[in-house]
Amino acid sequence: MEKLPQGWIEKLAPLKKEPFFLKLQQFLDTEFKNGKTIYPEKKNIFRALEALDLPNVKVVIFGQDPYHGPEQAIGLSFAVPNSLKKKPPSLKNIFKELESDLGVSIDPTQSDLSGWVEQGVLLLNRVLTVEASEPLSHREKGWEEFTDRVVSILSERKQPIVFILWGSHAQKLKSLIDLDRHLVIETPHPSPLSSYRGFFGSKVFSRTNELLVQLGQSPIVWDRISSQG
Repeated sequence: MEKLPQGWIEKLAPLKKEPFFLKLQQFLDTEFKNGKTIYPEKKNIFRALEALDLPNVKVVIFGQDPYHGPEQAIGLSFAVPNSLKKKPPSLKNIFKELESDLGVSIDPTQSDLSGWVEQGVLLLNRVLTVEASEPLSHREKGWEEFTDRVVSILSERKQPIVFILWGSHAQKLKSLIDLDRHLVIETPHPSPLSSYRGFFGSKVFSRTNELLVQLGQSPIVWDRISSQG
C-alpha cells in the first residue's frame, strides 16, 4: 500500500498491523512463492485506490473479484485493457445499458475505464486478487475485511457519494453506508445471468448523474471510457 495517495494512507496505514491483514499478506506471499499465477499483477493490486484519492471520490462501483483469465484484470472493477479484443460479457452489458440509457456510442476498442476514474469513479472489487482460472479463489482470505474498512471510510466522509450496488453481493455493503449522508442505487448485476432481470433498463448512468447534479456536483461523462491523457 506504499503507493497510495495521502488521503487513503492516513486512513488505511493502521490496517497493516492488524491480524487479518498480516494473515492476508502471509497467504499472498505463500501463493507467490509457490509459483501460483495471481491476477492482477502485483503493481495493480491496489490500483483502484492508487488512482483516485479519498477526497476525489464521487461515485463508487463495486465488483466481486478480479477477472481470472490472462491479460484481463487491471486492478479496476469490470475494466480490462483496451488491447483485449474479446471483452468480458458483464462489461459488454454495461456498455449496452450505457448506450441505451444515454444514447451514446461506445468505441469498441475502449475498455480500461480509466476515463471514469479520472472523473471520480472508484472501481473497487470486493476481493482484490484471484488465482488464474480459479474464480473466487481468494475469497474469505482477508480482502473482504479490508474492503469493508474502505467502505466504512467512504461512508464517514462528509461530502456525499453515490454508491452503485450491482447484484446481491455488492448490496450486502449497504449496511456499512450512512444512508442519511450518501445515496445508493441498486440494480441486478450486469452479468449474462442477471442482466435481463432488471439491469437492462435500469438507467443507472443517467440516474447517477441526476443525483450528482442534485448534490451540486458535476455529472460523469460516461462515454469517456479511457483516459484523455
